[in-house]
Amino acid sequence: MPAPRALPGLAGGGLAPGGSIPGRTDQPQADRFLRDVLAGLSSRPRSLPSVYFYDAQGSEIFKRIMALEEYYPTRCEQEILETHGEEVVAPFLRRRSTLVDLGAGDGAKTRLLLSRLHRRCPDLTYAPVDVSCSALAESSARMSAAFPGLSVEPVAAEYAEGLAWLGRREGSGSLLVLFLGSNIGNLERAGAHRLLGELRAALRPGDHVLVGFDLLKDLDVLRGAYDDGLGVTAAFNLNLLARMNRELGADFDLGAFAHRATFDPERPAMESWLESQRDQVATVGGARFAFQARERIHTEISCKYRESDVTEFARSAGFAEVGRFRDRRGWFLDALWRVPGRVR
Repeated sequence: MPAPRALPGLAGGGLAPGGSIPGRTDQPQADRFLRDVLAGLSSRPRSLPSVYFYDAQGSEIFKRIMALEEYYPTRCEQEILETHGEEVVAPFLRRRSTLVDLGAGDGAKTRLLLSRLHRRCPDLTYAPVDVSCSALAESSARMSAAFPGLSVEPVAAEYAEGLAWLGRREGSGSLLVLFLGSNIGNLERAGAHRLLGELRAALRPGDHVLVGFDLLKDLDVLRGAYDDGLGVTAAFNLNLLARMNRELGADFDLGAFAHRATFDPERPAMESWLESQRDQVATVGGARFAFQARERIHTEISCKYRESDVTEFARSAGFAEVGRFRDRRGWFLDALWRVPGRVR
């Protein structure tokens, strides 16, 4: 399951560097929402991009998910950063550095690393990167309040574009890029390789990236995390239809759809679906879509990894492995990679 605003994507998008976002609004994102919904519902099998889970209501529901006993990823990664945070930030102490946050979420895990860097770096900048101006405003305000005097520079851009701009910016120093929460798992394998390759191309020798990987584990644990007994995950999935009703004028009957979570051992991955409970018709943006009983809409993939997968991702993207940090049960892994070469 993605963290809030997990994956804006990598193609196109505007950029507003240096902390101000002149003339930039979230309207292009709203227009893309409608285009993506119409395209996904017109395809077979039908699908909806998981990035749209995270409106205000979806983000609040996700906070409830993170507090569930069954939902382990957030607690596992929090444990990793609490235990190994000093090792992660060690290359950046006493150096001019920029901590780059790709999809900041609620910022709890980022604060664990900033607390170790703040006042121990001669010149530290926090740079959240997102296509959503509202998300940037929230993360910027949150960190400014938590760390008085911290230089905060939100970048309104797609991930690779924002990283490339930060790398060219005078005085950015070394970059520590956070791509946490197993956001990488929301992509198919080819897409994950492509994304990491683009991130690598945007970075410079000496820059580092910390990537979260949810490791393959017992199927009962996985199923509990993606289909909890209280129905919070179901509410999160159904909120995607509710958001379409609110923002796109759609007329989905939420009571006529049900959350389904399945496991694909070939990827391997957990998948989430919305299943029609009867024959029905829904309208979005003036287009009518007929659903048969038990027909499903695919809403999310969450790939699970073996240690050998982490090795292959680093190798194919051209990163040098610095360290692997695991929680005490070995359920989650944060991989610290470095861009090889002479530091300028």
